[in-house]
Amino acid sequence: MEALIPDALLAWGRTHQGLLFAFGIGSVVMFAGTLVAVPIVICRLPRDVYIRPRVRRVFPAGIGLAIALARNLAGLAIITAGILMLVLPGQGILSIVIGLSLVDFPGKSRLERRLLDDRRVFGAINAIRRRFGRPPLDTPKGG
Repeated sequence: MEALIPDALLAWGRTHQGLLFAFGIGSVVMFAGTLVAVPIVICRLPRDVYIRPRVRRVFPAGIGLAIALARNLAGLAIITAGILMLVLPGQGILSIVIGLSLVDFPGKSRLERRLLDDRRVFGAINAIRRRFGRPPLDTPKGG
């Protein structure tokens, strides 16, 4: 096995064992967290979340800014974790979809719809909802 790994990388790994251990623990925590959090979020979504018109709530200036900042930071953290989970254990694609639903950016609705057009993603979401007795999401295409 060591013949496949360059000596410099092996040396770095030996000198940074604590960091590698922390990454390993972080990976296990992210995996366990997504096993709990992703189904909860998916089951709490209203059935028509992707087909109904979006309504913007109006908050007082300071509160609205704080809520927007918190949502965007949480969304970015979930997207980052989802990207990491594409190569680490966890529900990467579903985490990215949930993170995208939290952040605000131009073209967000188009991107969400493109992701949900993938039968595997939409099927995985509805399989989780079915497992917990929730009705399937209405499709953006109206089907």
